[in-house]
Amino acid sequence: MSLSFLLTAALGIALLAPCAGYAATTQPPAPCHPNPRAAADTQSVLNRGDIRHLPQPLRDRLAEQAGRPHSQLPTQAYAEADQPSQLFQYYLLDTSGFEPNAFTSLFPGINDAAMLTATGPDCGLPTIGAVREVLEPKPGLPTDPNDVRAFIDVFTDISLLFVINNESGWYEGWMIHDLRVAPTDPQPFPGGRSHFGMITAADAAAVQAMGNHHNVAGAIFTSDGNAVRFPAPTDHFPDPARQTNVVPLQLSMGAWNTLQQSDGHAYWEFNYTTNWIHPLYELPFTGGIPGTYEAGQVGALSSLIPGSGPSGTKNNPIQYGDNPNTQGVIINGVIMGSGPRDPDKFDAEIDSQREFRQRFIPSGLANEIFLDVYERLTSFEPGVTNFGQRLFDAYAVEVARVDTNGDGVISAAEGDVDTASDGFADNSRLFIPATEFNRFAVTREINDGLLAPRFAPSQKAWVLSGVLVPVSPAVPASEGRDGDDR
Repeated sequence: MSLSFLLTAALGIALLAPCAGYAATTQPPAPCHPNPRAAADTQSVLNRGDIRHLPQPLRDRLAEQAGRPHSQLPTQAYAEADQPSQLFQYYLLDTSGFEPNAFTSLFPGINDAAMLTATGPDCGLPTIGAVREVLEPKPGLPTDPNDVRAFIDVFTDISLLFVINNESGWYEGWMIHDLRVAPTDPQPFPGGRSHFGMITAADAAAVQAMGNHHNVAGAIFTSDGNAVRFPAPTDHFPDPARQTNVVPLQLSMGAWNTLQQSDGHAYWEFNYTTNWIHPLYELPFTGGIPGTYEAGQVGALSSLIPGSGPSGTKNNPIQYGDNPNTQGVIINGVIMGSGPRDPDKFDAEIDSQREFRQRFIPSGLANEIFLDVYERLTSFEPGVTNFGQRLFDAYAVEVARVDTNGDGVISAAEGDVDTASDGFADNSRLFIPATEFNRFAVTREINDGLLAPRFAPSQKAWVLSGVLVPVSPAVPASEGRDGDDR
């Protein structure tokens, strides 16, 4: 790792090159050191039971990572049921799909004489990664990954990102769902509000009139009405004409760091207890919307105390803050579980012991908020054109439809997939299936107090990205048995 500073100048523009020709560049050049067990490690991974049946491009990527210098091989996937887990989609990651930034590239006079801190280990070998998503075929659970009640394991393996040492920094993976143009509601509510997941005929006409009329039902929504422009290396922040025009919902895969030899391995569970999105009202305060940094908005708002944002409910930090006491607070005569906030404490046989101070919201509810902001141009606050105000108002309105106790928070009990809300028999509508997250990215995070991706919705903190590759029919993707099938 001490070589990073010395090698920076020598690497120069090499960090800008896309990740091409992996097989030819598996081992690092001198003065870095090759993996002396490359051939054995590669064959070991290729022949492993959880990898043997995978699609060839994914096998090749995992084998390539195994052949490089590493601290551990790609994570083994263990079955959590009597039958093997089933791979139904994957993402291959590299650094070529977005605008070069200060973490992935060298810029003369800016960082070309500074130590490397993200990409660039092993004398500039390209940074690559792979994400496997496998369904657990447990008894009584869905075997269709399109079903939001399915339980899914997510394995992320990364080759060559420097470990983050200071200020509690971390890397974070994000499954990305791009907002789509909603179908037209054939019979809106009296008063003109459309049903969940739909827009009115007037809304549909308004979004289709934008730009080159791209925004028709089912299409990926674009903010200018023109053809889809995904992030690209030719982008230039903050120029609107040279940035993506899609609207992403980004689902966190959790925080992780890399190991001694700059490889990273993360595991995450995707299901209705985790399929939740950061509070969208943070977005104007990340610095990733052009002009907000210059306006001094970075860090101007905190979601540390859960609530429904600037236009919604503000909660008492004594009741809703992170509580150091073993016993939780008493609300309406009921002890609310333990004191420390624990968003993973989703289920309990007694509802009062489930976490009630969630900052996240279900992914499908986040999608509904974005429909208000971007697509319901005539049926939701037609006189309000300021993005921030529309976002704050939509967040408060949509959370209130599910928040039965009026505290501005979707608790574990309120957000459970089997809970009834807003006239629906259950909450299945509130979750986006795993198969609809069409992109993946990894960001370099810093402890800024926000749950949103750093500099979201821009790509200024991205270090890797990739696109969804579906696998149908699914293939066996596990070997051995997990010691705890929960």
